[in-house]
Amino acid sequence: MSNLFQNDSLLNLDVLDGRNSSSTPSWELEPVPIIINPWDVLLCVTGTLMSCENAVVIALIIYTPNLRAPMFVLIGSLAFADLLAGLGLILNFIVIYIIDSDFVSLLSAGLLITAFSASVLNILAITVDRYLSLYNALTYHTERTVIFTYITLMLLWITSAMLGSLPVLGWNCLEDETTCSICHPVNKNNAAALAVTLLLIFALILQLYLQICKIAFRHAQQIAVQRQFMTTSHSSSTSKGVSTLTTILGTFALCWIPLAMYSLVADTRSPAIYTYATALPAICHSIINPMIYAFRNPDILRSLRIACCGCMPYSFTMRPRTPSDV
Repeated sequence: MSNLFQNDSLLNLDVLDGRNSSSTPSWELEPVPIIINPWDVLLCVTGTLMSCENAVVIALIIYTPNLRAPMFVLIGSLAFADLLAGLGLILNFIVIYIIDSDFVSLLSAGLLITAFSASVLNILAITVDRYLSLYNALTYHTERTVIFTYITLMLLWITSAMLGSLPVLGWNCLEDETTCSICHPVNKNNAAALAVTLLLIFALILQLYLQICKIAFRHAQQIAVQRQFMTTSHSSSTSKGVSTLTTILGTFALCWIPLAMYSLVADTRSPAIYTYATALPAICHSIINPMIYAFRNPDILRSLRIACCGCMPYSFTMRPRTPSDV
Protein backbone atom coordinates (compact mmCIF):
# COMPACT_ATOMS: atom_id res chain seq x y z
CA MET A 1 0.00 0.00 0.00
CA SER A 2 2.75 2.40 -0.91
CA ASN A 3 0.42 4.98 -2.37
CA LEU A 4 -1.66 5.01 0.80
CA PHE A 5 1.28 4.86 3.15
CA GLN A 6 4.45 6.11 1.52
CA ASN A 7 4.88 6.27 -2.25
CA ASP A 8 8.33 4.76 -2.61
CA SER A 9 7.65 1.92 -5.07
CA LEU A 10 8.76 3.54 -8.36
CA LEU A 11 12.45 4.02 -9.06
CA ASN A 12 13.74 6.58 -11.57
CA LEU A 13 16.04 5.01 -14.11
CA ASP A 14 17.92 8.28 -14.60
CA VAL A 15 18.91 8.26 -10.97
CA LEU A 16 20.07 4.67 -11.19
CA ASP A 17 22.38 5.05 -14.20
CA GLY A 18 23.30 8.74 -13.81
CA ARG A 19 22.02 9.90 -17.23
CA ASN A 20 20.36 13.29 -17.69
CA SER A 21 17.00 12.91 -19.39
CA SER A 22 16.98 16.55 -20.50
CA SER A 23 20.03 16.01 -22.76
CA THR A 24 18.87 12.69 -24.24
CA PRO A 25 16.40 12.57 -27.16
CA SER A 26 13.06 11.06 -26.20
CA TRP A 27 13.37 8.33 -28.84
CA GLU A 28 16.60 7.11 -27.26
CA LEU A 29 15.26 6.79 -23.72
CA GLU A 30 14.68 3.29 -22.43
CA PRO A 31 11.37 2.46 -20.66
CA VAL A 32 11.46 3.14 -16.95
CA PRO A 33 11.17 -0.20 -15.14
CA ILE A 34 8.49 -0.55 -12.50
CA ILE A 35 9.84 -2.02 -9.29
CA ILE A 36 7.01 -3.81 -7.49
CA ASN A 37 7.17 -3.58 -3.72
CA PRO A 38 6.64 -7.03 -2.14
CA TRP A 39 4.64 -5.39 0.66
CA ASP A 40 2.17 -4.05 -1.90
CA VAL A 41 1.79 -7.54 -3.37
CA LEU A 42 1.20 -8.96 0.10
CA LEU A 43 -1.46 -6.34 0.86
CA CYS A 44 -3.16 -6.97 -2.49
CA VAL A 45 -3.25 -10.72 -1.83
CA THR A 46 -4.56 -10.04 1.68
CA GLY A 47 -7.28 -7.85 0.21
CA THR A 48 -8.28 -10.60 -2.21
CA LEU A 49 -8.55 -13.19 0.57
CA MET A 50 -10.45 -10.70 2.70
CA SER A 51 -12.95 -10.01 -0.08
CA CYS A 52 -13.57 -13.69 -0.82
CA GLU A 53 -14.00 -14.67 2.83
CA ASN A 54 -16.47 -11.89 3.63
CA ALA A 55 -18.35 -12.44 0.38
CA VAL A 56 -19.08 -15.98 1.60
CA VAL A 57 -20.49 -14.59 4.87
CA ILE A 58 -22.72 -12.12 3.02
CA ALA A 59 -23.97 -14.82 0.65
CA LEU A 60 -24.83 -17.14 3.55
CA ILE A 61 -26.80 -14.42 5.35
CA ILE A 62 -28.65 -13.30 2.21
CA TYR A 63 -29.64 -16.77 0.99
CA THR A 64 -30.56 -18.24 4.39
CA PRO A 65 -34.10 -17.18 5.40
CA ASN A 66 -33.50 -17.95 9.08
CA LEU A 67 -30.66 -15.43 9.34
CA ARG A 68 -32.77 -12.28 9.59
CA ALA A 69 -32.41 -11.36 13.26
CA PRO A 70 -30.72 -8.04 14.17
CA MET A 71 -27.59 -9.92 15.21
CA PHE A 72 -27.17 -11.37 11.71
CA VAL A 73 -27.89 -8.01 10.08
CA LEU A 74 -25.01 -6.52 12.07
CA ILE A 75 -22.72 -9.42 11.16
CA GLY A 76 -23.65 -8.94 7.51
CA SER A 77 -22.89 -5.22 7.74
CA LEU A 78 -19.49 -6.01 9.27
CA ALA A 79 -18.77 -8.48 6.46
CA PHE A 80 -19.77 -5.88 3.86
CA ALA A 81 -17.41 -3.33 5.43
CA ASP A 82 -14.54 -5.82 5.39
CA LEU A 83 -15.41 -6.75 1.80
CA LEU A 84 -15.11 -3.08 0.81
CA ALA A 85 -11.79 -2.90 2.65
CA GLY A 86 -10.48 -5.83 0.62
CA LEU A 87 -11.64 -4.23 -2.63
CA GLY A 88 -10.02 -0.98 -1.50
CA LEU A 89 -6.68 -2.73 -1.07
CA ILE A 90 -6.93 -4.17 -4.57
CA LEU A 91 -7.85 -0.74 -5.96
CA ASN A 92 -4.93 0.82 -4.10
CA PHE A 93 -2.54 -1.64 -5.79
CA ILE A 94 -3.99 -0.66 -9.17
CA VAL A 95 -3.61 3.03 -8.34
CA ILE A 96 0.06 2.58 -7.44
CA TYR A 97 1.18 0.62 -10.49
CA ILE A 98 -1.37 1.30 -13.24
CA ILE A 99 -3.30 4.55 -12.70
CA ASP A 100 -1.29 7.69 -11.98
CA SER A 101 -3.95 10.13 -10.78
CA ASP A 102 -4.14 12.21 -7.62
CA PHE A 103 -7.94 12.18 -7.68
CA VAL A 104 -8.13 8.39 -7.99
CA SER A 105 -5.57 8.16 -5.21
CA LEU A 106 -7.83 10.27 -2.98
CA LEU A 107 -10.81 8.09 -3.86
CA SER A 108 -8.83 4.96 -3.01
CA ALA A 109 -7.76 6.41 0.35
CA GLY A 110 -11.34 7.52 1.03
CA LEU A 111 -12.70 4.05 0.27
CA LEU A 112 -10.21 2.43 2.66
CA ILE A 113 -10.97 4.95 5.43
CA THR A 114 -14.72 4.42 4.94
CA ALA A 115 -14.41 0.63 4.94
CA PHE A 116 -12.14 0.29 7.96
CA SER A 117 -14.10 2.93 9.91
CA ALA A 118 -17.32 1.03 9.19
CA SER A 119 -15.62 -2.22 10.24
CA VAL A 120 -14.61 -0.80 13.63
CA LEU A 121 -17.99 0.88 14.16
CA ASN A 122 -19.79 -2.35 13.25
CA ILE A 123 -17.79 -4.17 15.92
CA LEU A 124 -18.94 -1.50 18.38
CA ALA A 125 -22.55 -1.96 17.22
CA ILE A 126 -22.29 -5.75 17.63
CA THR A 127 -20.96 -5.21 21.15
CA VAL A 128 -23.87 -2.91 22.00
CA ASP A 129 -26.31 -5.46 20.54
CA ARG A 130 -24.86 -8.26 22.68
CA TYR A 131 -24.99 -6.08 25.75
CA LEU A 132 -28.65 -5.22 25.13
CA SER A 133 -29.51 -8.87 24.42
CA LEU A 134 -28.38 -9.73 27.96
CA TYR A 135 -29.40 -6.58 29.79
CA ASN A 136 -32.89 -6.43 28.21
CA ALA A 137 -33.40 -10.11 27.50
CA LEU A 138 -37.20 -9.95 27.81
CA THR A 139 -37.66 -7.06 25.36
CA TYR A 140 -34.79 -7.82 23.00
CA HIS A 141 -36.82 -9.85 20.48
CA THR A 142 -39.25 -7.07 19.63
CA GLU A 143 -39.90 -4.80 16.68
CA ARG A 144 -38.24 -1.93 18.54
CA THR A 145 -34.93 -3.78 18.49
CA VAL A 146 -35.15 -4.26 14.72
CA ILE A 147 -35.84 -0.55 14.17
CA PHE A 148 -33.03 0.42 16.52
CA THR A 149 -30.63 -1.87 14.62
CA TYR A 150 -31.41 -0.35 11.23
CA ILE A 151 -31.16 3.20 12.57
CA THR A 152 -27.80 2.32 14.12
CA LEU A 153 -26.55 0.91 10.81
CA MET A 154 -27.70 3.98 8.92
CA LEU A 155 -25.89 6.35 11.31
CA LEU A 156 -22.86 4.08 11.29
CA TRP A 157 -22.45 4.11 7.53
CA ILE A 158 -23.16 7.84 7.25
CA THR A 159 -20.41 8.53 9.80
CA SER A 160 -17.99 6.22 7.98
CA ALA A 161 -18.76 7.86 4.61
CA MET A 162 -18.17 11.29 6.11
CA LEU A 163 -14.79 10.21 7.46
CA GLY A 164 -13.88 8.69 4.11
CA SER A 165 -14.81 11.86 2.23
CA LEU A 166 -12.41 14.05 4.24
CA PRO A 167 -9.35 13.43 1.98
CA VAL A 168 -11.37 14.33 -1.14
CA LEU A 169 -12.78 17.44 0.58
CA GLY A 170 -9.32 18.81 1.30
CA TRP A 171 -7.96 16.94 4.32
CA ASN A 172 -4.96 15.70 2.34
CA CYS A 173 -1.29 16.51 1.90
CA LEU A 174 -1.04 16.65 -1.89
CA GLU A 175 -0.20 20.38 -1.87
CA ASP A 176 2.13 20.24 1.13
CA GLU A 177 4.05 16.99 1.53
CA THR A 178 5.41 18.09 4.91
CA THR A 179 1.93 17.66 6.43
CA CYS A 180 1.61 14.02 5.33
CA SER A 181 1.01 11.30 7.86
CA ILE A 182 2.25 7.73 7.53
CA CYS A 183 -0.86 7.12 5.41
CA HIS A 184 -0.33 9.11 2.22
CA PRO A 185 -2.26 11.24 1.12
CA VAL A 186 -3.93 11.66 4.53
CA ASN A 187 -2.54 14.58 6.53
CA LYS A 188 -1.31 14.38 10.11
CA ASN A 189 -4.36 16.00 11.71
CA ASN A 190 -6.80 13.65 9.98
CA ALA A 191 -4.72 10.58 10.87
CA ALA A 192 -4.39 11.72 14.50
CA ALA A 193 -8.16 12.28 14.76
CA LEU A 194 -8.85 8.80 13.37
CA ALA A 195 -6.32 7.23 15.76
CA VAL A 196 -7.79 8.95 18.83
CA THR A 197 -11.31 7.96 17.76
CA LEU A 198 -10.18 4.35 17.40
CA LEU A 199 -8.70 4.35 20.90
CA LEU A 200 -11.91 5.81 22.34
CA ILE A 201 -14.00 3.16 20.55
CA PHE A 202 -11.77 0.42 21.95
CA ALA A 203 -12.19 1.85 25.46
CA LEU A 204 -15.98 1.83 25.00
CA ILE A 205 -15.95 -1.75 23.67
CA LEU A 206 -13.83 -2.81 26.64
CA GLN A 207 -16.26 -1.22 29.09
CA LEU A 208 -19.28 -2.86 27.42
CA TYR A 209 -17.68 -6.31 27.48
CA LEU A 210 -16.81 -5.89 31.16
CA GLN A 211 -20.50 -5.19 31.77
CA ILE A 212 -21.41 -8.25 29.69
CA CYS A 213 -19.13 -10.39 31.86
CA LYS A 214 -20.80 -9.05 35.02
CA ILE A 215 -24.27 -9.81 33.67
CA ALA A 216 -23.22 -13.30 32.56
CA PHE A 217 -21.76 -14.11 35.98
CA ARG A 218 -24.87 -12.73 37.69
CA HIS A 219 -27.09 -14.96 35.58
CA ALA A 220 -24.93 -17.97 36.38
CA GLN A 221 -25.11 -17.19 40.10
CA GLN A 222 -28.90 -16.86 39.96
CA ILE A 223 -29.16 -20.24 38.27
CA ALA A 224 -26.84 -21.73 40.88
CA VAL A 225 -28.95 -20.34 43.72
CA GLN A 226 -32.17 -21.66 42.20
CA ARG A 227 -30.71 -25.12 41.73
CA GLN A 228 -28.65 -25.03 44.96
CA PHE A 229 -25.45 -25.72 43.07
CA MET A 230 -23.52 -24.65 40.01
CA THR A 231 -23.85 -27.30 37.35
CA THR A 232 -20.85 -28.24 35.27
CA SER A 233 -22.52 -27.07 32.05
CA HIS A 234 -23.21 -23.56 33.37
CA SER A 235 -19.74 -23.27 34.85
CA SER A 236 -18.03 -24.31 31.61
CA SER A 237 -20.39 -22.10 29.59
CA THR A 238 -19.49 -19.04 31.65
CA SER A 239 -15.78 -19.83 31.42
CA LYS A 240 -16.08 -20.22 27.68
CA GLY A 241 -17.85 -16.87 27.48
CA VAL A 242 -15.03 -15.14 29.33
CA SER A 243 -12.50 -16.84 27.04
CA THR A 244 -14.43 -15.63 23.99
CA LEU A 245 -14.52 -12.05 25.26
CA THR A 246 -10.80 -12.17 25.99
CA THR A 247 -10.14 -13.39 22.45
CA ILE A 248 -12.26 -10.60 20.94
CA LEU A 249 -10.66 -7.82 22.97
CA GLY A 250 -7.13 -9.20 22.69
CA THR A 251 -7.38 -9.59 18.92
CA PHE A 252 -8.79 -6.09 18.46
CA ALA A 253 -6.08 -4.54 20.66
CA LEU A 254 -3.17 -6.42 19.06
CA CYS A 255 -4.34 -5.61 15.53
CA TRP A 256 -5.39 -1.96 15.79
CA ILE A 257 -3.64 -0.27 18.72
CA PRO A 258 -0.07 -0.50 17.29
CA LEU A 259 -1.16 1.33 14.12
CA ALA A 260 -3.14 3.91 16.10
CA MET A 261 -0.24 4.66 18.44
CA TYR A 262 2.34 4.74 15.65
CA SER A 263 0.25 7.13 13.54
CA LEU A 264 0.21 9.57 16.47
CA VAL A 265 4.00 9.80 16.75
CA ALA A 266 5.25 9.14 13.19
CA ASP A 267 4.97 10.98 9.90
CA THR A 268 5.91 10.54 6.25
CA ARG A 269 9.64 10.78 7.08
CA SER A 270 9.46 7.63 9.20
CA PRO A 271 10.73 4.36 7.65
CA ALA A 272 8.08 2.75 5.49
CA ILE A 273 8.84 -0.68 6.92
CA TYR A 274 7.41 0.37 10.29
CA THR A 275 4.22 1.59 8.64
CA TYR A 276 3.72 -1.69 6.81
CA ALA A 277 4.53 -3.70 9.95
CA THR A 278 1.86 -1.87 11.99
CA ALA A 279 -0.73 -1.61 9.22
CA LEU A 280 -0.67 -5.27 8.18
CA PRO A 281 -2.10 -6.59 11.50
CA ALA A 282 -4.89 -3.99 11.35
CA ILE A 283 -5.71 -5.07 7.81
CA CYS A 284 -5.62 -8.75 8.77
CA HIS A 285 -8.22 -8.03 11.46
CA SER A 286 -10.78 -7.97 8.66
CA ILE A 287 -9.79 -11.56 7.86
CA ILE A 288 -10.14 -12.56 11.50
CA ASN A 289 -13.56 -10.90 11.92
CA PRO A 290 -15.55 -13.61 10.06
CA MET A 291 -13.89 -16.29 12.17
CA ILE A 292 -14.88 -14.51 15.39
CA TYR A 293 -18.30 -13.10 14.60
CA ALA A 294 -19.68 -15.28 11.78
CA PHE A 295 -18.22 -18.78 11.61
CA ARG A 296 -18.44 -19.27 15.39
CA ASN A 297 -22.20 -18.72 15.24
CA PRO A 298 -23.99 -22.09 15.11
CA ASP A 299 -26.68 -20.86 12.70
CA ILE A 300 -24.19 -19.47 10.18
CA LEU A 301 -21.97 -22.52 10.57
CA ARG A 302 -24.97 -24.75 9.94
CA SER A 303 -25.79 -22.82 6.73
CA LEU A 304 -22.18 -23.09 5.63
CA ARG A 305 -22.15 -26.86 6.12
CA ILE A 306 -25.40 -27.21 4.21
CA ALA A 307 -24.04 -25.05 1.38
CA CYS A 308 -20.79 -27.02 1.20
CA CYS A 309 -22.08 -30.54 1.77
CA GLY A 310 -25.71 -30.30 0.79
CA CYS A 311 -26.65 -31.98 4.02
CA MET A 312 -26.38 -31.55 7.75
CA PRO A 313 -24.79 -34.17 9.99
CA TYR A 314 -27.12 -35.69 12.51
CA SER A 315 -24.86 -34.61 15.38
CA PHE A 316 -24.98 -30.98 14.24
CA THR A 317 -28.14 -29.62 15.81
CA MET A 318 -29.39 -26.25 16.87
CA ARG A 319 -28.48 -25.23 20.39
CA PRO A 320 -29.77 -22.38 22.53
CA ARG A 321 -27.75 -19.23 22.86
CA THR A 322 -25.58 -19.12 25.96
CA PRO A 323 -23.18 -16.59 27.45
CA SER A 324 -20.42 -18.26 25.46
CA ASP A 325 -22.03 -17.01 22.26
CA VAL A 326 -21.57 -13.35 23.15
